[in-house]
Amino acid sequence: QVQLVESGGGLVHPGGSLTLSCEYSGDIFTIYAMGWYRQAPGKQRELVAAIINDDSTQYAASAKGRFTISRDKTKNTMTLQMTSLQPEDTAVYFCIGGTRIAEVLAGTGSWGQGTQVTVSS
Repeated sequence: QVQLVESGGGLVHPGGSLTLSCEYSGDIFTIYAMGWYRQAPGKQRELVAAIINDDSTQYAASAKGRFTISRDKTKNTMTLQMTSLQPEDTAVYFCIGGTRIAEVLAGTGSWGQGTQVTVSS
């Protein structure tokens, strides 16, 4: 019912920055909370950041201070601004939307297809 498409991934050197975008469509009024997950080879899926309808946010310890999640409801877009990127940030990044924050935290919401972020020298 809700479609989400990530973009903005790419190759960046350590210390560099990238901004990921997630455009969503469909029954957009059901998207109360959103978030970004990442999946790296050999590692568990990790919730990087989440944002609730009132724009309150939460971050993984690995992202705190470096990443910023935001949402523009008028453009049906969520973004993840990433700075000071390091090789350990290399992963496929997925956006997720849910009717409740619990759906984002549990990974039971609607998922995008993912976008690759590679941090390498």
